[in-house]
Amino acid sequence: MKKRTIKMLFAKPLLLAVMALGLATVLSAAPAYGDIFSPDAPTAPSPIVGTIDFGGTVTFDTTSLLTATRVNLWNTSFVLQSTGDFSSVAPGTNVTMATPWIFNPSTPTNALWSVGGFTFDLNASVIVQQTANFLNITGTGTISGNGFAPTPGRWSFTASDSDGSNRTSFGFQTDSAAVPEPTSMTLLGLGAITAAVLLRRNRNLI
Repeated sequence: MKKRTIKMLFAKPLLLAVMALGLATVLSAAPAYGDIFSPDAPTAPSPIVGTIDFGGTVTFDTTSLLTATRVNLWNTSFVLQSTGDFSSVAPGTNVTMATPWIFNPSTPTNALWSVGGFTFDLNASVIVQQTANFLNITGTGTISGNGFAPTPGRWSFTASDSDGSNRTSFGFQTDSAAVPEPTSMTLLGLGAITAAVLLRRNRNLI
């Protein structure tokens, strides 16, 4: 019995020593409180916010807009106007467009347009209206570049008055459709749950 008591007396300091060592290891591995809020700590890139419009002339696979299914050549393409984060791209800047661009059927196209360090990857498109004199296509994609986070984007393409000519004038409008990041959505959800719990607790106290 005496030996067992002695073993237990020695076991407790040993257990405490192991626990203390484990705690010291955790603390040494964790970042210091000041480091978390340090101004030098890396920050997540922000989404792109703004709009950018293009104009120019294109050559379709047919001379009638009614039967066109693709753009075979962007004869000219330049920036008309830009806002927000696109403001660094001046009007008149030439735009690099991907060819061919197949819109019927809808075809995902990487780097559909690139200008001023920004690139737009087309995900999907929908023909809103197509007649012999007018074509309107809308769709979605992803805008990236210049250190910004890849951002969902909406776009619209219009062309009119083909009149059997090889070149048709067009307009292309893109605007970012930034959505809350997953982390932000999680925090918003936790905040809503906390508020609901507090509200219910207050009602029970009344």
